[in-house]
Amino acid sequence: NKAHWVLDVVFKEDDSTIYLGDGVENMAIIRRLGLNLARLHPTKNSIKSKLKSAGWSDEMRSELIFGVCD
Repeated sequence: NKAHWVLDVVFKEDDSTIYLGDGVENMAIIRRLGLNLARLHPTKNSIKSKLKSAGWSDEMRSELIFGVCD
């Protein structure tokens, strides 16, 4: 499954220790949201690179969330 492979590579989903209650479903939704936001960003960087940059840069994070690029 392509979607699962991407989630595992980018977020290391198979190594997750979240397994109780609604946490699994909630994190899956958040991961898919992040993945889709990164896919929509127009740069040619990898998804993993875009998400890493968003973790470091407020500007990049805003670009991913709000879809506004300078």
